[in-house]
Amino acid sequence: MEKDTPGWTLTELAEMLGGTVASHPHYRVKRPVPADSDDTEGIAFCESEPYLEKAHVHNVGALLLPFNLSSHLKPAIHVEHPRVAFGRLLAISSRPLPIANGIHPTAVIHEEAIVDETASIGPYAVIERGAEIGAKARIFAFCYVGENCTVGDGTILYPQVVLYQDVKVGSNSIIHSGVVLGADGFGFVWTGQKQQKVPQVGRVDVGDDCEIGANTAIDRATCGVTSVGTGTKLDNLIQVGHNVSIGRDSVIAGQAAIGGSTTIGDRVTMAGQCAISDHVVITDDVTLGGSSGVGSDILTKGAYFGRPAQPASDGLRALLLSAKLPEIYSRLRALEKKMKAIEGDAE
Repeated sequence: MEKDTPGWTLTELAEMLGGTVASHPHYRVKRPVPADSDDTEGIAFCESEPYLEKAHVHNVGALLLPFNLSSHLKPAIHVEHPRVAFGRLLAISSRPLPIANGIHPTAVIHEEAIVDETASIGPYAVIERGAEIGAKARIFAFCYVGENCTVGDGTILYPQVVLYQDVKVGSNSIIHSGVVLGADGFGFVWTGQKQQKVPQVGRVDVGDDCEIGANTAIDRATCGVTSVGTGTKLDNLIQVGHNVSIGRDSVIAGQAAIGGSTTIGDRVTMAGQCAISDHVVITDDVTLGGSSGVGSDILTKGAYFGRPAQPASDGLRALLLSAKLPEIYSRLRALEKKMKAIEGDAE
């Protein structure tokens, strides 16, 4: 949405979102904002009384409300599901990064690369020998697509994405800025005198409809493949080691690290800062709480938490008890002293 957009009247917006204007039908808004915003041209959603109270003490322009809430202070639209309606408004307001159709004159395309005529290649992008760029793919400025890499139909590489060699990204995936796919896996062997580098000659495969967040790195396999399944979403700043396999429709939050040759199943959810050791197997439908550490296989679906990760109820109990360790230690020392005193009296 351009900064100088005329925006919408509440009547226009209500028609777009399937809602009903509660008041001030001609009030004009230009952008979605949080409930605690002071933007008089913004509209926020409030699905409960606490959110509405927050909006009332700020200068947000208008509100999306469920039918069971009303505001006497703000222009409003009533909708059945405010969060869903707000999501639709966010989609309407989204501003795609600009990229011209076709190949920019500063792009460097190897004569043996294949670029679909409907693809867009931005300034100073480099497409190496044997690379293939699919229909309606968008390769933004300063991207590097290495030898024998494949970028599927409709896939987006945002500025400064690097695909080393033999990397395949499926259709309709989104790769954000700073992502590196196919750098060498962390492979070294001690010779008795030094760390000897082990050549990394495998590849990386990313499925369809994936999203990989900014500055995430996925290493090429030592041999074979490092893979990310269709529909899987990776946050920013994630490290995926060589020969890792991640299944379909999994979600991994920022700063997670996955050691080499680990297998992660389908529909796995990992919260931020999880650490997974190498050569571990995590089965389908597992959820890992934030900062969990996994050093051995998890073969039963469910929620896990802790370092080391254990069933979530046990992990949370251990966390709560850890805060009481100084008190428990003091009580234990006191009991030991009493026992010694009793034993001394008995003698």
